[in-house]
Amino acid sequence: MVEINFVGLGLGVTLTLLVVAIHYARGTGWTATGDISQEVLEQRASTLPETDFPEPMNRSIGGGAAPAGAVTGGEEGAELEEAGEAEESDPGDIPEDEIEYFEVEFAKQGETIEVANDEPLLDQGEDEGWDLPYACRQGQCVSCAGQITSGGNAEDYVEHDNQQMLDDAELDDGYTLTCVAYPRADFTIETGEAP
Repeated sequence: MVEINFVGLGLGVTLTLLVVAIHYARGTGWTATGDISQEVLEQRASTLPETDFPEPMNRSIGGGAAPAGAVTGGEEGAELEEAGEAEESDPGDIPEDEIEYFEVEFAKQGETIEVANDEPLLDQGEDEGWDLPYACRQGQCVSCAGQITSGGNAEDYVEHDNQQMLDDAELDDGYTLTCVAYPRADFTIETGEAP
């Protein structure tokens, strides 16, 4: 015959009921703390020195605290930047009756095409169906770089719209960023050539 240990059975039933009661209890009303990640990022950014190199994909090691085009110094600085932008003109903002066309030889593609001075070289090459290299499309990297092989400074042949990566020596060697380069003369260019 089986003997039942009433003390063990009572203890088991009591523990089971206690666990079930705790499971269904309401708790203390704890709420999660607010997200402070933005505050932490802002505090971290304020401790890093700023650089003159643009973000993203700058060619420096260490980057910078503020992204390219960021306004530092509060709202007063923002007013100054807005006023400066109003005065600058985009090389592509040419009235339709003043658009000129130039003969540009794309050496690697083996073709010479007529390009307008109101659209970047990269866009016009893509319009021809060519797979030209690029990344940011804002003149902040060198992925779209090409070299004008007609001799002289690149700015003798193109006008850049806010290119931030090429220095004077590279421009003197004929390097250009096709994503922000608007033609101003006839020339030959080797695409995919970075300094």
